[in-house]
Amino acid sequence: MRPALEAAAVQLGLDLSPSQIAQLLAYLALLQKWNKVYNLTAVRDPAQMLSHHLIDSLSVIAPLLRHGAPARLMDVGAGGGLPGVVIAVCCPGTDVSCVDAVAKKATFIQQVAAELKLPNLHGLHSRVEQLKAEPFGVITSRAFASLADFTVLTRQHLAPDAVWMAMKGQHPADEIAALPADVDVFHVEQLAVPGLDAQRCLVWMRLA
Repeated sequence: MRPALEAAAVQLGLDLSPSQIAQLLAYLALLQKWNKVYNLTAVRDPAQMLSHHLIDSLSVIAPLLRHGAPARLMDVGAGGGLPGVVIAVCCPGTDVSCVDAVAKKATFIQQVAAELKLPNLHGLHSRVEQLKAEPFGVITSRAFASLADFTVLTRQHLAPDAVWMAMKGQHPADEIAALPADVDVFHVEQLAVPGLDAQRCLVWMRLA
């Protein structure tokens, strides 16, 4: 696992420390362990978890850093913590809140934060539209909802000049066309995920 993760990080242009690699592998082990009881992900095979979840989430780190890693980031519908946990490990200066409507998933994130000693990671059990929180500089999601629903449900949490960063598969032209008029898609970024033969992109949006 470690050689594959280290090689993927290099391919993605990331300079991760040995301790960050260790934290990511420890997170993967926790995901496997808790998944047996809590059904956090449909993927069961450890090698597939590495490629489809961990490395897939790692692919957003370089784009996020290029944008400028925010002081506060929210991962909506975080599930087992993808990409939120990965962002918290790779961007220690960013305070990451993983929000999920399912209590056991938020509890798992809290457990990860405790075991990996990540003071910048928080699991919040709430529907995002009912959440009371300080505003965020970046709001992200991975397989949470359509772009229209994602932006409508979370817009009250945007800080001034904040952006949305949505992880998608192939270019979601239909979803982009269905966005509210005041949401501006300013960049659609193609991602190449090492070891994953599938289309991936990031849709960057802000309020016009």
